[in-house]
Amino acid sequence: MGRQPIFDEQGDVFAYELLFRGSMAAVAAGRQDTYATSTVIVNAFTEFGIREVAGDRLCFINLTREFLTGQLALPFGPAQVVLEVLETVEMDDEVVAGITRLAEAGYKIALDDFVWGSGHEQLFGIASYVKLDLLDGDLSNLDEIVAACREHPNIKIVAERLETQEQVAIADRYGMELRQGYALSHPQVLTVASLSPSRLRRLELVSALSAPDADLPRIVSIIASDPALSLRVLRASNSVAAGHANRVSSVQQAVVMVGLPHIRQWAMLMVLDEVGGATEEHMLDVLTRARLCENVAHSFGAPSDAAFMAGVITGVAGVLGMPPAAMADQFPLHPQVAAALTSGTGSLGQVLQAVDAYEHGECGPADANLVGEYMDAVRWSTKALDATNRLAAA
Repeated sequence: MGRQPIFDEQGDVFAYELLFRGSMAAVAAGRQDTYATSTVIVNAFTEFGIREVAGDRLCFINLTREFLTGQLALPFGPAQVVLEVLETVEMDDEVVAGITRLAEAGYKIALDDFVWGSGHEQLFGIASYVKLDLLDGDLSNLDEIVAACREHPNIKIVAERLETQEQVAIADRYGMELRQGYALSHPQVLTVASLSPSRLRRLELVSALSAPDADLPRIVSIIASDPALSLRVLRASNSVAAGHANRVSSVQQAVVMVGLPHIRQWAMLMVLDEVGGATEEHMLDVLTRARLCENVAHSFGAPSDAAFMAGVITGVAGVLGMPPAAMADQFPLHPQVAAALTSGTGSLGQVLQAVDAYEHGECGPADANLVGEYMDAVRWSTKALDATNRLAAA
């Protein structure tokens, strides 16, 4: 994913525009823009975590017609995003109505690469930002455009594609509040090691969420059975955690915090994201570890659902070659879970230590009961993956 700063007149970073960086080779031409937008949203909120990407600054995200009209729902609130209306989106009644609904719901609207006479000027009354291309845009009517923007006190002008000092001078002369371009900063490509949920699991989750009476236990079971889905839901819960006093200690709490409507929206976007996932062997290892943590939790007086979550996070960290403490910072975890991951303390820390010892062949006679618990974990994780494979073959 790309991230390009947007600066204010004093040269401070005001916001970031999030950009798609990846291959379109396997994506049909007619859906490339939607694929790019979906991928950016999923990556920003559920792979990186929005606070990791932008801190407390705003994020500008390009939206296609499908998102603007509500055909594809936005799975995040308006607190930290600016929705960019692409210049290629035709302004018809359905689009205008959809954008108006989004603005009324509290989302800030930006008009990207604004061209006078394109029909986008009818959104001046609800737009917060108008982006003007000072590199390839038609500057012959710049006075008229700026004057029209100044009739709306709610609008800030973003001078974009600034590549020379002459273009920066134009932004200064017109008092454009915000600036973006190579003359100020090139986009930074962000990368993160990750697991992608299996496509089948995503489809199964969409199916479960589409039922008239969504079955919460089944939804939690589907998410818990796929480590990558679990982590994505945890990161999604991080985007709404600021409004909650509690921190999550289980997959179910994360699902409840995000809410089934938003889980449904995330799942739909993940279906559009067709990037391959981890190997079956990786998934089996992580699920076995998580189940083993759940199985032995009672021996240490630890909550079993929190132990399962701790097992998922540490298992995925191992696959990605990351320390568990680094992953713990990305989630709104209950202090008990966070302490186990960062310092190995508490009853959950003891669970992780026991499982680590068993996996490394360091257990003694006193740990003989772990053999039975481990075999149960292997059977459970194998059954979960077999069920997935049977569904795939159906």
